[in-house]
Amino acid sequence: MAKDDYHVIVYQILSYLYVQLKSGEDADPAKLSADGPLFRINEKYWQYIFLNLLKDGYIEGFIAERKQSITGERIVIDYLNHCQITPKGIDYLTDNSLLRKAAELASNAASIAPWMDILTR
Repeated sequence: MAKDDYHVIVYQILSYLYVQLKSGEDADPAKLSADGPLFRINEKYWQYIFLNLLKDGYIEGFIAERKQSITGERIVIDYLNHCQITPKGIDYLTDNSLLRKAAELASNAASIAPWMDILTR
């Protein structure tokens, strides 16, 4: 799997949010951004991933709105500092074989999720 594959990005998002939940800290919107330190993907792909994680019930707490403008429709995602993983997201993170494979195939787990050592404590 490439570092920009859907399941790798989902793993990064969910594992980061799980660590933040366990530590009692809000998510850092800069870390969750399309061009942040966790991953670098295009905006449309980033929106697709976040909207599907929200729709599937794996994350919650932020606002995603479709807005019309003269140039067409665009999606605005806001309040990512309130984004958090749900119990369903935790189950998906810990029980999903594709996400485990994404983690295992990485030659260095720290390159995908530098906070991973916190999850094992």
